[in-house]
Amino acid sequence: MFVSRSGGSDGSAASSRGAAARASILHADLDSFYASVEQRDDPRLRGKPVIVGGGVVLAASYEAKAHGIRTPMNGRQALRLCPHAIVVPPRMSAYARASRAVFEIFRDTTPEVEGISIDEAFLDVGGLLRIAGSPVEIARTLRERVRTEVGLPISVGVAGTKFLAKVASAVSKPDGLLEVPPGGELDFLHPLPVERLWGVGEVTARTLHEHGITRIGQLAELGEKGLSGLLGPAAGRHLYALSWARDPRRVDTGRRRRSIGAQRALGRRTRTPEEIEAYLSGLADRLGHRLRAADRVCRTVVLRLRFDDFTRATRSHSLPAATDHGRVIDQAAHTLLTAAMPMIRERGLTLIGLSLTNLDDAHTMQLTLPFEPRPDSTLDTTLDQLRDRFGAGTVTRAALLHRGEGLSVPLLPD
Repeated sequence: MFVSRSGGSDGSAASSRGAAARASILHADLDSFYASVEQRDDPRLRGKPVIVGGGVVLAASYEAKAHGIRTPMNGRQALRLCPHAIVVPPRMSAYARASRAVFEIFRDTTPEVEGISIDEAFLDVGGLLRIAGSPVEIARTLRERVRTEVGLPISVGVAGTKFLAKVASAVSKPDGLLEVPPGGELDFLHPLPVERLWGVGEVTARTLHEHGITRIGQLAELGEKGLSGLLGPAAGRHLYALSWARDPRRVDTGRRRRSIGAQRALGRRTRTPEEIEAYLSGLADRLGHRLRAADRVCRTVVLRLRFDDFTRATRSHSLPAATDHGRVIDQAAHTLLTAAMPMIRERGLTLIGLSLTNLDDAHTMQLTLPFEPRPDSTLDTTLDQLRDRFGAGTVTRAALLHRGEGLSVPLLPD
């Protein structure tokens, strides 16, 4: 599907030509990625409602989404909505291989690629007009290559800013191509629901709806001052700028991850404190390994909890100094968990997550006395070498025996 929204005839020809030169950012997003890989690899699943996951829905095909199934919905709830859905276990290695193949096509299309996750990226194709054609032609070729070479559907938005390109790809789904041409940005953006704006989640959307604001155009008309009164100065300023299609950010090929995280779904069965502590230690071990492999250090440890009523809570702790030591990270995580235990006992726990934020390169870390780099004979280093050589599950904590490490979701390089 290709959709082109036109409009905006009030600008001069010169300004239109200048804007056209800027409408060169693509947002490419694989459709229902995990489920699409399963349908690709098993022809019996094609055209049928597919759920990837068990206790929690990790992904759903568009046929399943048509019944109201969403991620991360409880698996039993999903099957009540669609009893004939086919549930398949996740195959993370297959998704990682598919992602690598797609990103090879991205980088073969242009060197200006900014990965957002394993199934989406921004591409700047502004310098390829004489080599590969217009941005729309490049997007069309990219979609065809992903379809024929990897066997997956992908939606692409084309626009002058990253924000508009991402919105365009979302509107074009599934398996679509949509261009927001220069001069037509507001004609495209303003009729859309406010939920399309980055930063508008359930709480913000509810606040806006309570004041009769359901469309982006209404939000734009309210003005920055009015929005700040409703949502606060920072959110008001951010959403007002986006509502007028203002987004100066360019595709950043050198951007490093600002945080890393992992989580584990626990289901609705009651877990003992010892079990929860074991799962948290497993997450800390996994993240510590990733942190050291990326040659980075963290300053803040964040604990994320989801309760039995699907509400969430976040707790964080900033360390005195940036670190990559597994024991320090694990101790900080357990300090947060201990403080949250009364709330967990009262409300139940269905998911636990851990994030490391305020990341920096390890070589920028201030050394403490004596001034020596990280030693090579630490427990962290030995465990890292074993996991790198023989696999993530080679060495595990005794508390995790018979409980498993949990799913390790494929990620972009840290």
